[in-house]
Amino acid sequence: MKNPASHRLRRYLGLLAAGVTVAALCASPATAAGEAAPLRQVLFVGNNWDGTADVIKSTGDYAKIGRINVVPDKAARLAEIYLNPVKLAYFLGIRHGVGEGHDQLVDDLYTTSDGKSVVVSRPSFADVVSIDLATGQLNWRFPVSGFRSDHMAVSPDNTRVAVSASTSNTVHVLDMTTGAQVGSFATGDKPHENVFTGNGRYLWNMAIGDVTTALDDPGLDWTKGNRLITVVEAKTFAPVKVIDMRQRLDAIGRRDLSDAVRPVAFTPDESKLYFQVSFFHGFLEYDVAADKITRVKTLPKNPNTSEDRTTWINDSRHHGLSMNPAGDKLCVAGTMDDYATIVDRATLQERPVVPASKPYWATVSGDGKACVISESGADAVTAIDFSTGLKIATVAVGDHPQRVRIGQVTADWTSPTPG
Repeated sequence: MKNPASHRLRRYLGLLAAGVTVAALCASPATAAGEAAPLRQVLFVGNNWDGTADVIKSTGDYAKIGRINVVPDKAARLAEIYLNPVKLAYFLGIRHGVGEGHDQLVDDLYTTSDGKSVVVSRPSFADVVSIDLATGQLNWRFPVSGFRSDHMAVSPDNTRVAVSASTSNTVHVLDMTTGAQVGSFATGDKPHENVFTGNGRYLWNMAIGDVTTALDDPGLDWTKGNRLITVVEAKTFAPVKVIDMRQRLDAIGRRDLSDAVRPVAFTPDESKLYFQVSFFHGFLEYDVAADKITRVKTLPKNPNTSEDRTTWINDSRHHGLSMNPAGDKLCVAGTMDDYATIVDRATLQERPVVPASKPYWATVSGDGKACVISESGADAVTAIDFSTGLKIATVAVGDHPQRVRIGQVTADWTSPTPG
């Protein structure tokens, strides 16, 4: 006679070997009908020009698990755009501006807590959609105000998602399950990065201004717009404070630096904010309580990178920043300098650079031991060890990967999309 306990143990060990998290097994054992299925932690890679998302392992060899088509409704959206002259003008403007001649079909993406859906912002279609991971079909669609959607952030409890609407200077906050708007707030010009802090109490937005003009000389910085950090109460959307980094930069004698805050990383206790700015090969440290910039780190230049700012993609020099869970190491993507590097947070000393082709983003692996960057110029993602600063693995993905996010799928998930 079979031993049921022994059978369950073998099954659990098999699921663990497949990458299912212990927490998911403990919380959702799936031993009886109607209970939640066990979940597998993965990385979602948004291939912006493909309109796909590759799902890869979150640790180990980072091998590809599957792929999702994030534009299953592409024909309908294009028909809608081409019948509206105003929408068409913005659509083509995105293609020939920030899209570098391509449509921007996926900017950011997060999975739901049950691992059954992925929520995606699609810049060229000016919307956010939820896609069923089993069928590849849309659950819901939310058109943002204006004509372009951008970076998102998910609340710590995974119930709400915030998305920047670039052309309307607005952040929409949506219910992850239904797509209904639960609130919104006004920002500076061209809202970009969003971050929840205080265990979901606050929501920060960084507005980067206009990054598509050729008015990139430092003397013309004022033409780029009103670039502000806006902090609101995440439940009520009431304003908490507005931070103008221009004033903080001028206070430390760095009038040469742009105040357009790009990717950011908070320390685990959220006392320090590290951030990149347009045109700068490095990053800055900001003391949140003291409300001042405390350190500036300049990183190496690639001698092969042109000094003509108008050749840098969307005013970037370095774009992509993450911090390990211990809070003692930073990972920096040197986008226009074609490298990434690990930096010690205490000393700000960088490790030797890891060559990479136009790295566009940096996140943290599922086990917290590695930084994972998107190599948008090589259609690949690369993992770099936080401890050694050395490359661990590189995996091929789709066309022009940008955002990489930790997510989850059901343990038995298989891709509905070939490739």
